[in-house]
Parts: sequence; structure tokens; C-alpha cells
Amino acid sequence: MQRNGKTSKWTELLNIALDPYYIFQMSITCSLVTPTYNWPEALELLLLSVKRQRVLPDEVIIADDGSTEKTLELIKRYQKDFPVPLIHVWHEDQGNRKPAIMNKAISKAKYDYILEIDGDIILHKNFVEDHLSMAEEGVYLFGSRVNIQENHLESLFKTKQIDFNYFSTGIKKRNRTLRIPFIANRAKRESKRSSKLRGCNMSFWRADFIAVNGFNEELVGWGIDDSELIQRMINNGVQGKRIKHKGIVYHIYHKEQDKSQVHLNLEIEKQMERSGTTYANKGVDQYL
Repeated sequence: MQRNGKTSKWTELLNIALDPYYIFQMSITCSLVTPTYNWPEALELLLLSVKRQRVLPDEVIIADDGSTEKTLELIKRYQKDFPVPLIHVWHEDQGNRKPAIMNKAISKAKYDYILEIDGDIILHKNFVEDHLSMAEEGVYLFGSRVNIQENHLESLFKTKQIDFNYFSTGIKKRNRTLRIPFIANRAKRESKRSSKLRGCNMSFWRADFIAVNGFNEELVGWGIDDSELIQRMINNGVQGKRIKHKGIVYHIYHKEQDKSQVHLNLEIEKQMERSGTTYANKGVDQYL
């Protein structure tokens, strides 16, 4: 069995022999969704890393929170020969409205499973395959990230580097570069939200996302939108699994965003946890 990718016949047979759920997992249809805002240089590296995936997503949706023409020009150029549909969902720049643009993007997703990353992420070539290989009904997945350091950015963008390994220069948290499926596959389900959760490396079922009304658009400014979403999923009975040594991503350094309103979002998240609320008052249902 081969799904949009370069996996050999013998690798497929070995995967099936080692994992009885492999055929189910590799038959999952998925949409890769990423937010972006006025950083086409980083977005280009992300798109290059998607193109070389061993298992491709069925579509890529760019959730554009009001970028200028430069981002549109990049996307149009890549749409010409991208290996899967490359969809651009844009709204006007009115400040940070990531929950809204992500809701708009995922409302347009055609496939059952959502892979969520950030627009400043470079994917390991097995990223999509790894998430699909661990997907389970009623479970969301979350992984970690390797950090690309500030002093490496000039070289990174000049050479359009998308390949890294343990010995690469310009990175930290380098143990996270090690892909060891045997260890990753032993991950256990968790019923509580982890402090390790990062929206730059997550996946979940679109149906579970719709069931809690998606991202909460009552949140303001930067921060907490991903963990607040996951808290409502947990309240609705969805469990989590942390991916270690699979689903590897590389995060491009950038200055910290404005966190002046994050305390307001944290309070909303705490209220959701205390009350057991599952459904956001203002969410994705506006766009369905």
C-alpha cells in the first residue's frame, strides 16, 4: 500500500507486519493547516518541507491572518506545481486573530484528520507519516520542537535549508532530532492537558474539533488558543498522546510576540477547566 509517497514495497510490508493498525492509519485522509502572518521567507521553507514528505497530506491550507501581497505572491507561485491542493484562506489584518482564521481554514478542510503546525516550522520528511501512524479515534497528538537559533537565520534563509540532524549547526534541543519509532510508539494516553502542549505540532480529528466548536474567538491577542481548545476537547472525553522521537519539527527563531493580554486568556482557560465546558460560544460554527 502506498499513499502519495515514496515508501517502498518492502517497507510497507514490514510496517504492516509490525503494526496491525498500519493499514487503517495510512488510509486516514488528512488536511495540513498552518497559520501565517507576514513572514513569507519562513512559509517558503515550510512549503519546501511539505513537498518532500514521504507521505503527503491530502491538502495544505494556509490560514493567513492578514498578510500582505508578498505572502500571496509566494503562495500563487507554489500553487503552480505543488503536489497536493494548496489552499489560501485570508482575512483582513485587524490585529492578532489566529482563532478566527484557523476556524475559517479548518471549516474548509475536506478531510477527516487535521495536522496543525505553525508558519515558522520546518517539517522532518516523516512528519505526516509519523502523525498518521499514531492516530487513534478519540485521541489528539502533540509533539515537541527543535529550536533553530537566531544566529543561524541568515544562513538558513540564504541556502533555504530544510534538512537537519543531530549534528547540524544552529540548533538546540538536538536530542529531539532523533527519530526512534520504537520509543515513540510506546506513548500512553493522557487524560489531563500537558504543559508540554505546543500548537506548532499537533493533530486531531476534525470531528472532535467541530464537536467543541473549534477555536475560541473570545480569546484576545496572542497565546493560549491551542491549549484552551485542547482543554475543551479533554472535557468532551478526548485523550492525548505526546509524541517523542517521531513527528519532528524545527522551529525558526523569532522575537516573542506581545503577551500583554495573555493573562485574560489564561483566566478563560482556567474557567473552562473548572467548569468542564466543552463548547465555545464563538467558534467555528459561524463558518460551517
